[in-house]
Amino acid sequence: MNDYEEIDHTADWAFRAYGRDITELFQNAAYALFALEGALDTPSVLTREIHAQGIDREALLVNWLSELLFLQETQRETYQKFEITNLSDTALSATIHGAPAQPVTKFIKAVTYHDLKIQQTATGWEATVVVDV
Repeated sequence: MNDYEEIDHTADWAFRAYGRDITELFQNAAYALFALEGALDTPSVLTREIHAQGIDREALLVNWLSELLFLQETQRETYQKFEITNLSDTALSATIHGAPAQPVTKFIKAVTYHDLKIQQTATGWEATVVVDV
């Protein structure tokens, strides 16, 4: 199973993340966010604890990814590894691993609700996410 794939979108960027379970799906969606920016080449040298909440699973995914972008911008860091330690339909806790930011090939401004979809498939879970660049 692939971790993620970039998919065509007319105006912004979009990707589809995959996971054997919902936890792996959320981890792979975070990985895809930074992979699309070209920000994964730096070895991880720092860790942060992160928490996110949402009114449902979709809102939680958007808030999780948005929190990672917020940290990237405010802390000037990029992240390469994501360990979700607790996950429900409305909250998650995770340890993220990263490094001081290096130049990225393309900067993601925001995660959107446009065409957002999380679904269970015969092989696991998948999410379609559109981001504003």
